[in-house]
Amino acid sequence: MKKISLVVPVYNEEEVILQFLRETKAVLQKLRVPYEYVFVDDGSADRTVEILKAQAQKDRRIKLVVFSYNQGKAHAVSAAIAHAKGEYLIYMDPDLQDSPADIPRMLTEIEKGYDLVWGIRKEKRDSFLNRQTSKLFWLLLGKFTGLKIPKGIAVFRVFNREFANEFLKYRESNRFIEGIFLSISKKSTTLQVGQRDRFAGKTKLNLS
Repeated sequence: MKKISLVVPVYNEEEVILQFLRETKAVLQKLRVPYEYVFVDDGSADRTVEILKAQAQKDRRIKLVVFSYNQGKAHAVSAAIAHAKGEYLIYMDPDLQDSPADIPRMLTEIEKGYDLVWGIRKEKRDSFLNRQTSKLFWLLLGKFTGLKIPKGIAVFRVFNREFANEFLKYRESNRFIEGIFLSISKKSTTLQVGQRDRFAGKTKLNLS
């Protein structure tokens, strides 16, 4: 299998980042493929950067880009993709709500000839208010933009190098990642993935 890059935006994730590394490494090592991590810290105020720097000194497969201030998740994701060298790129959040155990299934699916595989959650495990506002957001977005957004999409997804190169041509300062992904993809599919409770810490997203 080709080299894999895990592109991971992080923001105040000191409570989860080591467990994320443990679980993803356990999966990737069983696959026996070359891999790397590309973490982009979006202005964390906790020990996230300190922890990742220490891990990078032990493992050369770990790359870390540090923003001097919070620029937003879309910019962090974009920077991670720009620094990734893999032929397959896996985009994940470090909170472990999307299980690393599903990585092999995602890779098997994209090797069927797709340029993008969306992870789909059967049901979002969140508060009732967050679930309802999320549903409303995606409903209105689809209605007013005409985008055919897969229902229940997770952050968890995998795409190939050609797709990543096309993504990097977009230079908007205010970017909607899902919209760009939908406009780029020529052949995509979905794969249902499991969802767990957040390993530790709190979500960085609020109603606004």
